[in-house]
Amino acid sequence: MKKYIGLVLTMLVTALIVCGCSKKAAFGGDFYSTGKMMAANTAYDEAVSYESNDLREAPSAVSRTLNGGAGETPSIDMSQRKLVKRADLRIRVENLETADSSISALMEQYGAYPSSTETSDNYRNYVIRVPSAVYDPFLAEANNMGRILHRSESAEDVSLRYYDLEGRLETKQELLKTFRSYLEKAKDIDEILSVEARIAELQNDIERTGKELRLLAGLVDYSTVSVSLLGPVASETYKGPTFPEKIKELFSGFGAFLSSAAVVLLGLVIYGIPVLLILVLLFWLLFGKVGLLKRLYRAAAGKKTGGDPA
Repeated sequence: MKKYIGLVLTMLVTALIVCGCSKKAAFGGDFYSTGKMMAANTAYDEAVSYESNDLREAPSAVSRTLNGGAGETPSIDMSQRKLVKRADLRIRVENLETADSSISALMEQYGAYPSSTETSDNYRNYVIRVPSAVYDPFLAEANNMGRILHRSESAEDVSLRYYDLEGRLETKQELLKTFRSYLEKAKDIDEILSVEARIAELQNDIERTGKELRLLAGLVDYSTVSVSLLGPVASETYKGPTFPEKIKELFSGFGAFLSSAAVVLLGLVIYGIPVLLILVLLFWLLFGKVGLLKRLYRAAAGKKTGGDPA
């Protein structure tokens, strides 16, 4: 009896083991694919979270490349540095037309171009984009155009930001390839929509990061030089008006007098004649033929005479 019971238990255990192996074989591929998908999603979320913090430091690999290794004295290779250079020059020149021609020739010689210009009577201003490789010789030749009144230079190190953006862009491009490969293996509509949403987000991130990297690369590749040219200062002092200028001033003053006199006469005609007519009318009514005041005076005098005793 015990022999039969042991045989039954052995058969049950064997059946359970066989069922477990068959289920693992049936669903193992799906579990593997889902695990890869989750790992890719996690990598994408980490990349987006990293990018959302602009103040975060660049990856340690970049820092080690620029600074010569963690814990070591910084040994910077200037060929790997990304610098944004700017310069401001203010120069006094003897002839502005000649200086204009010199600036144009200098830009053509070094492959530079003006991003903006400003021109006035005795002043010129150029904001010039100069290839960074020829920044120093361009600046040296510009200094020789006249007397330097002001010069300032600055160089901003954007290496960490540059390599950080470059690394983010490469990471996102690799993630985009991964998600596109998942799209080909998707089995239902929900999975397809999920992968396509991730692909759209990645494409937008790649476009934004690429644009920022291109703008920064443009500032690095082309330095900005602002050149202000001032013409010569007048050497002769003012000695007063010349004789022709005095004659001109005399006639202009006489003309002003005539115009003022004409205005006065016109005012007399417009306002004086009506006032004069009103005065004449009042005199005629009070003292003239009508003589209202005379009559009143006589009437008052007669009453006074008639009232006295004889």
